[in-house]
Amino acid sequence: MSQQINLFNPIFLKQKKYFSAITMAQALGLLLFGSLLLTAFTGYRAASLANQAQATSAQLAVAQGQLTKVTADFAPRAKDKSLGDDIQKAETEVKSLQQVFDILKDGNFGNTKGYSGYLRAFSRQIVSGMWLTDLSIHGAGNEIGLQGRAMHPELVPIYIRRLKHEEVMQGKSFATLEMQVPQVDQKEKDGTAPATGAPQRVPARYIEFSLQSSGAATGQDGLPEAKKQ
Repeated sequence: MSQQINLFNPIFLKQKKYFSAITMAQALGLLLFGSLLLTAFTGYRAASLANQAQATSAQLAVAQGQLTKVTADFAPRAKDKSLGDDIQKAETEVKSLQQVFDILKDGNFGNTKGYSGYLRAFSRQIVSGMWLTDLSIHGAGNEIGLQGRAMHPELVPIYIRRLKHEEVMQGKSFATLEMQVPQVDQKEKDGTAPATGAPQRVPARYIEFSLQSSGAATGQDGLPEAKKQ
């Protein structure tokens, strides 16, 4: 009978060293190199981002400057009051012209030949010793007013009768006649003035009259009713 006895002891085997000093040094060197690469890349990336940020800031500053300039150039201007007044005036004139056009179009204007015929009639029938100081004609000659002076009151009815022979006065008559003797300074009347004191008021040597085509009714002789003052 045989028996094997194992005298081998594992502790006497040569132990393998998985992490030697060289390996650890190499690993440490790789880690250090990787860290340096990462640091360099991070610095480069940060510098690149900083440059981009600086360029973007410069572009933003330029854009803000352009916006400020455009805002100043095209800012809403204050309303020009004179321009508004001119527009309103023009609109009023256009409206007035339109009204005149409508009147002429409808044929309701009446006298479209002007007032030259009336002026010629009044100038042809002037009576010696009487003169006109004011003449007013309104509308189509429906309202006529005359003011003047005469050396004698009876000259006024003579003048009115003469006017009736004028063609332009056919169908027209004066409704009211007013006559009065004005008060004038003594100097104005005879060319002399009092030696002292205020100028003396005296009746003039002429009368003033006023004729109106509308107002009171005419008298029985066809002449306007006279009002003496």
